[in-house]
Formats: sequence, C-alpha cells, structure tokens
Amino acid sequence: MGKIILVTGGARSGKSSFAEKLALKIGGGQAAYIATAQIFDDEMNFRVKLHQSRRGDNWKTFEAPFSAEEKIFAAAESFNAILFDCVTIYVSNFILKENLDEEKILCEKLRGLIQKLIDAAKNSDATTIFVTNEVGGGIVPENKLARRFRDLAGLANQMLAAQAEKVFLTVAGIAIDIKKLEEIL
Repeated sequence: MGKIILVTGGARSGKSSFAEKLALKIGGGQAAYIATAQIFDDEMNFRVKLHQSRRGDNWKTFEAPFSAEEKIFAAAESFNAILFDCVTIYVSNFILKENLDEEKILCEKLRGLIQKLIDAAKNSDATTIFVTNEVGGGIVPENKLARRFRDLAGLANQMLAAQAEKVFLTVAGIAIDIKKLEEIL
C-alpha cells in the first residue's frame, strides 16, 4: 500500500528542495520525478532548468502535464519514492485544457482528477510526495480565472492533505509537519 506526503508553502519557500531531499531519503538515494510543467516561454524554461540542476543521475524524470496517474504507476514499478512537482501546475494545466464556465462541473472534474492521483499513489508500493503551493493567503483576485485557480488549487490541496500521512508546510526554507497539529484536536 502506497503512502502520500504533501509538501506545501508559498512561492520560493523551499518546498521543492525539501521534497527532493525527503524523496532521496525515503528512496534510498534513488527517486522518480513526475514533472507537470509545460514550457511555453523563457521564464518557465528557466524555472524547469533550475529544478533540473538540483537533480543528478539518481533521479528518473517522467513528464506528465496530463494523466499523471499513469506515470505514478509506471514510476512505482522501479522506485520506492516518487516526487510529484507540482500539483498547482497540474491544476493549471487542467483548467486551461477544460476551459469550462460551469463551476460545479469544473469542481466535479477536478475532484475526479485528484482522486485518480490519490488512488494511483495509494495503490502503488511507493511513497508519493506531492508538492503544491498555498495560493489563497492574499486578497481575493480581481479576475475570474485567478479566483477559479485559487479555489481549485485549494480544493486539490485539501483532498491530498486529507489522504496524506504527513503534511509539511515550508516557510523560509524550514519545513514544519502540520498534520501533527491536527492530531491535537
């Protein structure tokens, strides 16, 4: 039975770096990397190269802007640890592909999409570490697409956190296990 760990935080909070170290520790020095980004411009190309520069030969990358559950199963055949980076880019890919105006249908489809990831992770023999962003901490965005993204990313994060054994919040490069705090209640 597979395990889920969620690593969340703000932009440049250190979440990917922390998750990479955790994946290598869990995987005994080897890990799979599921990359969800699509490169459409120079800025995104720079970000992808930055992430790639931190990984060596002990990583195998699986490109998965869509249907990532298939890549989780494929990666779990050879690796004990899978790093999924990142959920918010995956949600963004989904929103842009679906382009639906009906909020209820979009939420239902997103729930199905995230449930497929959860099922794949749970039904594998690996630990899947999902990296995501906390995007709802600021003011309410002025445009519909930004509000939709914020809401759907929050929904995805809640679904993954509910199934995760551990949830880490990264702030200023420091990771805090916040799932432990839930146990107090």
